[in-house]
Amino acid sequence: MKHKVNSMDYRKGNGFDYLSFYGWAHDPEGKKLEYQVQIDGKDAEFELYRIDRLDVLAVNPKKNIELNTGFRIILRNPVVKENVKIIARQEVIANVSKTELEAMVSDNPIVVSLEHFGRSEENKDLKMIDGWAISLENKKLTYSVIDKDGNEVASTYRSTERRDLIRQGLIQETQTLCGFHLSYTGSAKILLKVSDGKNEEIIDLKEQGIDYKYLIKSYVKSLNAKRVLKGIRYLVKYGPNEFIEKFKQGPRIDDRIYHYWFLSHRIQDEELEKQKQVQFSYAPTISIVVPTFNTPRDFLEEMIGSVIEQSYPNWQLCIADGSENNDVLDYVESLQESRIVTKKLEKNYGISGNTNEALKLATGEYVGLYDHDDILEPDCLFEIVSSLQEVKHDCIYTDEDKFDNEKKEYCDPNLKPDFSIDLLCSHNYITHFFVVKKTLLDEVGYFRSEFDGAQDYDLILRCTEKANSIHHIAKSLYHWRMHSMSTAENPESKMYCYEAGKKAIEEHLKRIGVKGNVEMLPRPFFGLYHTRYETVGDPLVSIVIPNKDEKETLKTCVESLMHKNTYKNIEVIIIENNSTTKEIFDYYKELESTYPNVKVVYYEGHFNYSRINNFGEKYTKGDYLLFLNNDTEVKYPDAISEMLGCCMRKEVGIVGARLLYDDDTIQHAGVVIGFGGYAGHVFHKNKLNNYGFMFRAILNCNYSAVTAACLMVKRSIFEEVEGFDESFEVACNDIDFCLKVREKGYFVTYNPVATWYHYESKTRGYENDLSKSARFDSEIKNFQRKWKPLIEAGDPFYNKNFNLNDAPFKL
Repeated sequence: MKHKVNSMDYRKGNGFDYLSFYGWAHDPEGKKLEYQVQIDGKDAEFELYRIDRLDVLAVNPKKNIELNTGFRIILRNPVVKENVKIIARQEVIANVSKTELEAMVSDNPIVVSLEHFGRSEENKDLKMIDGWAISLENKKLTYSVIDKDGNEVASTYRSTERRDLIRQGLIQETQTLCGFHLSYTGSAKILLKVSDGKNEEIIDLKEQGIDYKYLIKSYVKSLNAKRVLKGIRYLVKYGPNEFIEKFKQGPRIDDRIYHYWFLSHRIQDEELEKQKQVQFSYAPTISIVVPTFNTPRDFLEEMIGSVIEQSYPNWQLCIADGSENNDVLDYVESLQESRIVTKKLEKNYGISGNTNEALKLATGEYVGLYDHDDILEPDCLFEIVSSLQEVKHDCIYTDEDKFDNEKKEYCDPNLKPDFSIDLLCSHNYITHFFVVKKTLLDEVGYFRSEFDGAQDYDLILRCTEKANSIHHIAKSLYHWRMHSMSTAENPESKMYCYEAGKKAIEEHLKRIGVKGNVEMLPRPFFGLYHTRYETVGDPLVSIVIPNKDEKETLKTCVESLMHKNTYKNIEVIIIENNSTTKEIFDYYKELESTYPNVKVVYYEGHFNYSRINNFGEKYTKGDYLLFLNNDTEVKYPDAISEMLGCCMRKEVGIVGARLLYDDDTIQHAGVVIGFGGYAGHVFHKNKLNNYGFMFRAILNCNYSAVTAACLMVKRSIFEEVEGFDESFEVACNDIDFCLKVREKGYFVTYNPVATWYHYESKTRGYENDLSKSARFDSEIKNFQRKWKPLIEAGDPFYNKNFNLNDAPFKL
């Protein structure tokens, strides 16, 4: 048995007395380990928290190690005369003597964990410190940065929410705002001081770099011929510099991590038994329809078995069999299960026709779509019916993954957002498991054979068009089997599917009365689409640009609007904001004399981003407003027309763009609420050949917010929400604005084809001025108060299974 105790902590003081062990242990047989604690040879009571240890899995990729192999064991008020032992599988994994305990005991009530210390990627002079701390005496803590002589160094502090620590047994529910983020400028050796007014904890800060020893160990342990060949190809294709950057990211172990993550998070037998005892006040029958055709016996048994094993009993399995023999019906008959109804088809009507025959058998209030070689989780139907108790949703869909039939592993998870119309028109992200009201299905019609290959995509589009309520369950409850004949394994095996998908989107646009040209993305993006929406009538777009000095920066922006941008019905309102140089005022005159559609207006007062933009809006004439930073430049000529086409749709309130740094890495590709208790950009600093989770970086989709460095909004909606909130002078104003628009029921759309450069922070400089940083932190706290329910509930366009304390789209 492999194991390691990483750390121990013994605290004994006024009102607290505990001993904790943190480490990991792995049973070579893959069984769940049971732990035992002995004090002086006698069994002792303890608290056990099982913890995901990705770091252990990373350096042991060929071992059958569980994701939640970590442990935290806590003993309360231990009385030790000789020693303490931690035992697993009759093996001692820790043995600490009384003498060792006495040497480590601390009466300091302040517990501090430093998780990151390093430089800002955008500003190398800015240092950042992240971690968490609590007082065991529940006192308020203060944070400061000091030099080696104890002198305080100017810094800023912001609290962050850390609910993840509850699951590890580290904090109580009342201590969730225990995370800290500090920043300061300078290069001298410094320390972090955390104090409660009486006690203090001093942490020596050492900048974190790349652990190459750890990286090399990870690669060696995951090495095989396939990986070597893949590495060589990458080196040849992208060159040594890109190869080194890829090397720094470590070996790709995402699928294996997901497999163990899923196993540790799926429902356990004990909970399933409890579900079977639940009596719902609303208990509809769910008819699961599946067409079968020469289904392999083992696949058939697993498919049907996963339905029979459901913890919710009110189901009906409707099988329409077009097989060339009677194997399917013979097997079903042998089960003697009255909830399974079958029909033998006279001929093979194709996937749509066969499924429609199965639908004719359905008598339930809801219908679920199922493939003949796939698998349901045993709590799938229970979760669906549970979601229907307060609202009788028209459509429900769950998360899903793929099941590698050869490796017998779960992989490639599709962890979905709540309903996202733009993502749905970019690809069929809903797929499985999809459940719909039978009455709605009867209204929109069944499957259409002219869409075979994407018949479910066409049906989902038609159903969601008519639905009043669409609900997403953020659990992987459906497994799409990968085998040699499946589309999941070989996407090029069914090119007609992707042509049918394009046709399904085109028909959707016709039905809702929106004009647009649907493009099918080329290899390797089969199954992905982009729609160029028409800008009917070419309405006036008013571009609002705040500016202070920075002539050359503003000139680059304006010239790209006038000469590179191909959408010509624009006006440009430049808001002069306390400039001091003569050249900028001369340039204003030059602009107004050169371009009749440019107007300079003069704002007086201290810097307030929200107030400045609200001021500028009063001088605009267009029905569409584009708020734009002066340090931006059009990259793709159709950027504005792309944004406008999306914004003209009635359900869309705001459109954001993809913004790039001058080195062609991503600065902005959408914003997720909740990172650090506030918000964060997704795919930040990614290269353009990094397409992001489920290709989200290159697809039109919906987010809760986008940056106002380049944000288009309907004037009517801007007025409806009363513009930017002027209490947010520097920070949070654009995120707050987007959330106000979302609150009115409109979508915020991210369009990556609308691509601009953003030479960030030239408008007012980096936030390394500490007075500005203090103001920034104050406004974040204001934002946290204002949008607390949303932050606690979670961003609807970001799956709740992702870790908000890690990089975006990470478990």
